[in-house]
Amino acid sequence: MARYPLMLAALAVALAPPAVAKKRPPEPAPVGTLIDNIVGETPDGNGGIDRFEAMLIDTDGRIIAVYHKGESRPARVAYRLDGGGRVVVPGFIDSHARVMDTGFARITLDLSAAGSLAEALSRITAWSAAHPDAPWVLGQGWDDSGWADGTPTAAALDAATGSRPAWLVRSGGDAGWASSAALTAAGIGDGTADPAGGRIERIAGSRRASGLLVGTAAAIVEAKAPHPRPEDRDTAFAEAQLAFLRAGTTTVADMGTTIEDWQSWRRAADRGDLRLRLVAYAASVNDMTLIGGPGPSPWLYDDRLKMNGLHIMLDGAVAVAGAWLAAPYADAPGSKGLPRMNGTQLGNLMSRAAIDNFQVAVTAQGDEAVATLLDTVTDLAQTYKGDRRWRLEGAEVLSAGDVERLAGSGIVVSMQPRLSPEASARYQRQLGAERRGTVQAWRSVTERVALPAFGSGSPPLPSAPFATFALTTTRPEQALSREAALTAPSAAGARALFAEDRLGRLAKGYRADFLFVDRDPLLAPADQLAGIRVLETWIGGKLAWSAAPATPASKDGATAPPR
Repeated sequence: MARYPLMLAALAVALAPPAVAKKRPPEPAPVGTLIDNIVGETPDGNGGIDRFEAMLIDTDGRIIAVYHKGESRPARVAYRLDGGGRVVVPGFIDSHARVMDTGFARITLDLSAAGSLAEALSRITAWSAAHPDAPWVLGQGWDDSGWADGTPTAAALDAATGSRPAWLVRSGGDAGWASSAALTAAGIGDGTADPAGGRIERIAGSRRASGLLVGTAAAIVEAKAPHPRPEDRDTAFAEAQLAFLRAGTTTVADMGTTIEDWQSWRRAADRGDLRLRLVAYAASVNDMTLIGGPGPSPWLYDDRLKMNGLHIMLDGAVAVAGAWLAAPYADAPGSKGLPRMNGTQLGNLMSRAAIDNFQVAVTAQGDEAVATLLDTVTDLAQTYKGDRRWRLEGAEVLSAGDVERLAGSGIVVSMQPRLSPEASARYQRQLGAERRGTVQAWRSVTERVALPAFGSGSPPLPSAPFATFALTTTRPEQALSREAALTAPSAAGARALFAEDRLGRLAKGYRADFLFVDRDPLLAPADQLAGIRVLETWIGGKLAWSAAPATPASKDGATAPPR
């Protein structure tokens, strides 16, 4: 009997299933897009620049990790792009532009390249002849600062356009040039008084309007000009997006957003055509409440669209004697500019926005306008606590006292360096030698307050971040370091938008908005900086624009993920 248990045991062993082999863990699934073999440069959040060689982006367009020299990359990725040693920098934030006007400048008469009155009139004549059915001749972009052969007049415009009304907005939007028919349509005659904050230029020795309308006077004609149709707006927006993307601009702070603008952007987003990131500052309290309702909107369409606040025009530009100065213009002793409201009115508008937590951006170009804004913010700070980030836009002329007051005020400064032709003879005549050093004092602001955000003011000048980079790093007495000049239109711009948690840097958790460029802005010779070319613009980890034809993607070693 003893042998039976042994036999049964042997049988049990024979019939037992084979030992289960030790299972190997499954290979990790491919993760995101790896942008590899690059010379990456980004603000580090502490005033310096972080340099890296690769970054991994998830399917939502956020950066999972950046990799520095010697750090291992993930073994498997869904897509890999070999950057070929090219330079990568953050996508730029244009902190002050007018998006729809930028687009309309490209589908209407563009006079930005006219270097003289004769050239402007030649372009106007040609456009008028090519568009005989247009009820009005509409255009923008002219700048007479350097014209030596005359000034804009209705009579000159009549000769180029005939009997049709014509309305041509000056660069910067602070003035307009009207034909006689446009003046008549607007009801402007000898007895028309200058509106508050505006000026109707007159023919010398008479009350007759010359055709040049400055500040709020321009609105008299604009109210009579044809308003664009929704399809016109959509066409203009498509042109604007292309212009910004080509320049390497990935986010725009739109100053003066209307409900019609907002609707055009949402139509584009609903079609899947919204590529830029847009942050809106409403043109009026009415637009602000129509768009935002009880307060700023959340980020919409995958962080592509947001209503942030209200834009207020306190004064105009120096070039048209619209900036509100503390002392009279040197070439017009009786004029200190054209304030569009007083401090009480400004405070009421700012309070209306702040009570619902909208951010407020105030264009204040002259030193008296800046001082008025500072006084108003000091008063409002007693009621509206917390991090408001009141925005000062422009700041063309800053006194030393204003700079000192800005420190600790909680005001974010946003400047448009290329809009001020401070070297021109006309500019110097307007301000005089004593105020020459107070113009566009971005280094003074950086040293005593904080690094300003930079914008283009587009139109008239296009968004051109590297032209701004060159200007702000080479101007005598106000030159910034290259590191600061790279941070101003990126991380500083993001902070001005309350977006420093997601935009403006290439770091873990941030949106993967970046550019491939043809030269290193931190190392290139100074005379090459303005000519740095954008090769590709990426937004949210997707290629949004390329100077070269798109290359189809493929998995495991792809050249690029799909657009």
